[in-house]
Amino acid sequence: MYSVYSVGTPSSSASSASSTPIPVVCAVLEDGTGRILIAQRPADKHLGLLWEFPGGKVEPGEAPAAALFRELTEELGCTPVITRTLEPFLHDYTRVVIEMFPFVCHLAPDSPAPAALEHVELRWVLPKELTAFALAPADWPVVARYRSAPPATCASHQ
Repeated sequence: MYSVYSVGTPSSSASSASSTPIPVVCAVLEDGTGRILIAQRPADKHLGLLWEFPGGKVEPGEAPAAALFRELTEELGCTPVITRTLEPFLHDYTRVVIEMFPFVCHLAPDSPAPAALEHVELRWVLPKELTAFALAPADWPVVARYRSAPPATCASHQ
């Protein structure tokens, strides 16, 4: 059910990683023209200035879909509609392992446009343009999953 994508050396990740993965959600937010939203992390945060798919940690007792809705409301001020889920996976950040729950979304019809409330910058990009950005390591498996199951209307933009 899960695949593991490792960063760092196997010996260091095996000895220092937390035993229980931290559940995290992210959104591949589509705009209807084939573009997806990426957000640049603040310089003073972990992985500062790297680009990522918006999302965050799942709180105890919270369902991943509810966490995604909460995180996008807090970080972007917008209302997502989940259109599909991508395969979850584990990602080893050497000192911590996360369990990523990626979702594909679009904006609700009455949603405000996304705003960079907690990020340095937001950009709408075509999936094929992602290689030009320094994405956070855990986002590359999301890209792979997204590309392996593209929406029928956006297949030419991959």
